[in-house]
Amino acid sequence: MSALPLSRATQRSKSSDVRDLLHYATLPGMISMAGGLPAAELFDVAGIEAAQQQVMRERASAALQYSVTEGQPRLRAALADLVQERGIKASADQVLVTSGSQQSLDLIARAMLDEGDTVVLERPSYLAAIQCFQLAGASFLSISGDADGACVDELDQLPADARPKMVYVVSNFANPTGACLSLERRLKLLRWAVKHQTLVVEDDPYGALRFSGSAIPPLLALADQVPGSADYCAYISSLSKIMAPGFRLGFMILPPALKHATVMIKQAVDLHSSTLAQEVAASYLESGRLEPHVAKVAQAYGARAQVLAEALRQEVGSVLDFNMPDGGMFLWGRFNHGVNSRELLMITREQGLIFVPGESFYADHPDRNSIRLSFVTTPEAGLREGAKRLAKGLQQLAG
Repeated sequence: MSALPLSRATQRSKSSDVRDLLHYATLPGMISMAGGLPAAELFDVAGIEAAQQQVMRERASAALQYSVTEGQPRLRAALADLVQERGIKASADQVLVTSGSQQSLDLIARAMLDEGDTVVLERPSYLAAIQCFQLAGASFLSISGDADGACVDELDQLPADARPKMVYVVSNFANPTGACLSLERRLKLLRWAVKHQTLVVEDDPYGALRFSGSAIPPLLALADQVPGSADYCAYISSLSKIMAPGFRLGFMILPPALKHATVMIKQAVDLHSSTLAQEVAASYLESGRLEPHVAKVAQAYGARAQVLAEALRQEVGSVLDFNMPDGGMFLWGRFNHGVNSRELLMITREQGLIFVPGESFYADHPDRNSIRLSFVTTPEAGLREGAKRLAKGLQQLAG
């Protein structure tokens, strides 16, 4: 039987190492530090159940009916209040609700990118964003990153004829590195965007999950300090990491012309996101339970991050250099002595430990000695045991 003629975009797409590893996570005895999943035992089930019951009592017709593409008015108002707590001055009319932040990326890519257009990424960067932009036919230019996030000074070193359509950054506790873009670099990025009239897409799903240090305002909150920069800021966030991913609810605040274009595209793609999920989320946000819930989650994540860091220092020592994040879900490290993390994974998988090789997060020039470890879904005892299995795998790999 002949193969179906798939599109060039589909042929370009790559599978996700993270998704490919998920089926291993369900095996008995497996310790998974691979997935970027929130800790399910910390979901506010009681609060969400109460919100759902309230919706079915009071707003069943609205929750079960078709609605407007932009999102349910109650949820948009609640999300406007949420981002104002982050320093962003936005009205409900400026908020566009999406089916998860991944759809936000897809809608922006569809609205902005033509075949061959250039996107600037931090190296390494969020894998699913790379995949999304690849499907849109984009090419990539990379700037390096360090403990203070993307090295935005390197934007001035891009080829003169590069003319990127957008710059994409995960500003807070980035996936995969856990780094936070510094205030100084945020302001430099805004000034560069105005000078070059280039859209900056700020992806912020993890910012609320800070367990140490002080919050840094989003780019859109800083736009008042850089005249004209609000015209080049796209802010994306999500309820997945702070509430529950099963709702599949993200949201965006965009420049007006881009917002109009993405609404038209979303209308063609799915009409609107789930009205039932939106109404339940709105009731939950209105209940006031989110803030104490997120504080509880961040505290638990901070404790787990500390346990993993201490276990790695004890079991692996100087073989692995790693960051210590101030929030989020990920610890990023780099092996010394030429350790290939994908080869190591083949060994540790048989010993009951999985993680994501760092090379998966590069659009170009992958670092095969790097590794991403997620510390949020594994209990503290499992993190300690995982570090021991990692050390055992390293010993076996060394022969």
